Amino acid sequence: MGTGGRSGPRPAKGAGGAVSGPCRYRCIECNQEAWELYRDYRHGVLKITICKSCQKPVDKYIEYDPVIILINAILCKAQAYRHILFNTKINIHGKLCMFCLLCEAYLRWWQLQDSTQNTAPDDLIRYAKEWDFYRMFAIASLEQTAFFIGIFTFLWAEGPRTAKRKPHFMLLLKALLLSSYGKLLLIPAVIWEHDYTPLCLKLIKVFVLTSNFQAVRVALSISRKLSLLAVLSGLLLESTTVCLFQRLEWGVGSDCAIYKPQDF
Repeated sequence: MGTGGRSGPRPAKGAGGAVSGPCRYRCIECNQEAWELYRDYRHGVLKITICKSCQKPVDKYIEYDPVIILINAILCKAQAYRHILFNTKINIHGKLCMFCLLCEAYLRWWQLQDSTQNTAPDDLIRYAKEWDFYRMFAIASLEQTAFFIGIFTFLWAEGPRTAKRKPHFMLLLKALLLSSYGKLLLIPAVIWEHDYTPLCLKLIKVFVLTSNFQAVRVALSISRKLSLLAVLSGLLLESTTVCLFQRLEWGVGSDCAIYKPQDF
């Protein structure tokens, strides 16, 4: 089998082609642990490993183009999520989280500037606008933190029911951060403004929550019901935090709540 389009990491080989150390890969079909993704024979000949449990390739995506993998992830396919979380070494979740927060902060800041009019001197206005952006970034960060805390608290409370695989804090956090990539669509939705922008913002929110749901389910190998309840718990705590900020009159915007179309 050729090497074109291969995106998976090469496993460390021991004597006789076996992987040294504990199992560190997962079958994307049945979620069983696997020693290796493929065998690398001489002259660049590869053979994808077959799962002993389901008799299917452990990870067919190692030969897929990254664009195909991304499309499958957008479609929320569990196989694509397992490939990304267990069989690759993607470490962009921190940068992705920061960029998503910047996008969300920009959306709120843009909405806030449209709803306020200032007659102060230009220098003071620029300073105030800059401070408003930092404030929106902090609020967006706190709301996302509340969302994650809600999910982790629910899963901790449901510990006995999620004990099939020990919940891995860093793995679940990585899964949630990566699955929030849909927030990047907030900026195009604002730039290319039209009458349906409020609807687009709501659909983006639903898409992000759906991706989070699939990420929790795949990362912890739990049922759809538990995954849904975990995401709803996070959403409830996030909504409570938003209400608290609004009571404090912090000028909080949301992804889709206070959007006002512009007249250009």
